[in-house]
Amino acid sequence: MTVTFNHTGITVRDLDRAEAMFRELFGFETFSRAPRDPAIISAVIGVDGAEVEVIYMQNGHARLELLAYSSPADRDDYRPRPCDLGSLHVALNVSDFDAAIARAQAWPLEMVGAPVQIDAGPNKGLRIVYMRSPEEGLIMELIEAAAP
Repeated sequence: MTVTFNHTGITVRDLDRAEAMFRELFGFETFSRAPRDPAIISAVIGVDGAEVEVIYMQNGHARLELLAYSSPADRDDYRPRPCDLGSLHVALNVSDFDAAIARAQAWPLEMVGAPVQIDAGPNKGLRIVYMRSPEEGLIMELIEAAAP
């Protein structure tokens, strides 16, 4: 059996805002946008009455699925810390680390911690920072791209 990566799905509040953020800040391009059949979505996610519109975006080999649910009415907003079980983040290589942070803060994304230089692993010697989008609650890790 062959297994390959398909996409990362992110539930967002405002689909237009999230699409613009990933396009303008991180260079993703939209290649699909459409609502889904509520009966199918409800069956897939195990939530009765679910209604959703979905955008697929791509940057190189990385694909994102942005989902904006309009129902059910009792949807909730969770903001786990990066160390909490179930927390996830999207990591993006950036060619100009300092400029990327400045652009992200102007969007605005909020720093979760401080920029640091990594001391081990495949990104050793590079700088990283965790930032959170206040609208989506999503944590994004910006990684200084290695010199060519």
